[in-house]
Amino acid sequence: DGKPWKKEMGKGKDTMGDLPRDPAQVIDQLSRTMQTLKDRLESLEHQLRANVSYAALPNDLREMLQRRLGDLERQLLSKVAELEDEKSLLHNETSAHRQKTETALNALLERVSELEKGSSAFKSPDEFKVSLPLRTNYLYGKIKKTLPELYAFTVCLWLRSSASPGIGTPFSYAVPGQANEIVLIEWGNNPIELLINDKVAQLPLFISDGKWHHICITWTTRDGMWEAFQDGEKLGTGENLAPWHPIKPGGVLILGQEQDTVGGRFDATQAFVGEMSQFNIWDRVLKAEDIMNIANCSTNMPGNIIPWVDNNVDVFGGATKWPVETCEERLLDL
Repeated sequence: DGKPWKKEMGKGKDTMGDLPRDPAQVIDQLSRTMQTLKDRLESLEHQLRANVSYAALPNDLREMLQRRLGDLERQLLSKVAELEDEKSLLHNETSAHRQKTETALNALLERVSELEKGSSAFKSPDEFKVSLPLRTNYLYGKIKKTLPELYAFTVCLWLRSSASPGIGTPFSYAVPGQANEIVLIEWGNNPIELLINDKVAQLPLFISDGKWHHICITWTTRDGMWEAFQDGEKLGTGENLAPWHPIKPGGVLILGQEQDTVGGRFDATQAFVGEMSQFNIWDRVLKAEDIMNIANCSTNMPGNIIPWVDNNVDVFGGATKWPVETCEERLLDL
């Protein structure tokens, strides 16, 4: 009957934005929210059942689930509170809807509690992906570590885009005085671009087909040489991209958004929508054969500057972390 959380009513009521005034639309929106939550929890349940290792970091996952549970509860509370406010307009069938909604929510909460009791964390600290399901200016991942001064780098990641035209911004690195120190962006109908110190190179990569792709970009300050690899193959190379400019240290690395100031001022039209994993950075230009071996799953090479590990990646605004498909499964998607 929803009573356990009546006392929470009214808290955070404005967090979800204005709901439609028409009661039928409110109900529709509520049902859609419920369906989304159900899907997310079913996926979570499936992922956890498939995960056979119970040894690693159960507390981390329990905390993550509790945080997610809190978020879901808050979202639904504000919607149910909104329904309470609309009571004078609502018809009898609407309160029946709300009854069903509350019952469904309680069932969901019970399922999450069960999951919490018997769940384990990611099989190993690098076997996760970040999911950015909506094109907004508030969903993103943040790398806790920053970069040292760099005279060369290689950035590799797996990504699966679910937006078009343009996949948005898989990652951006901003430093004080230069928001575009390193940015990978495909905006609107433009080709995908690599920005270094606000200088631009167009890359011959094609990754907006909704499948998993492995991307690597190398750059060296010497003559501003760059290379672009997709799924292990070198598709392009060039020079004179910010030559002799060392990458500045101490900035902020964001996954999924383009920064206009350090750590912020995101623009929804430039957001990445989809999933990404295995975002690694090295302080050197990797050999083509190393890149091929990473892309074809025959070697696992963590970045020596930024490795992909769970406790180095924070998610915000509804971005989430999930267990990731195996490297071989991602390869089959190509």
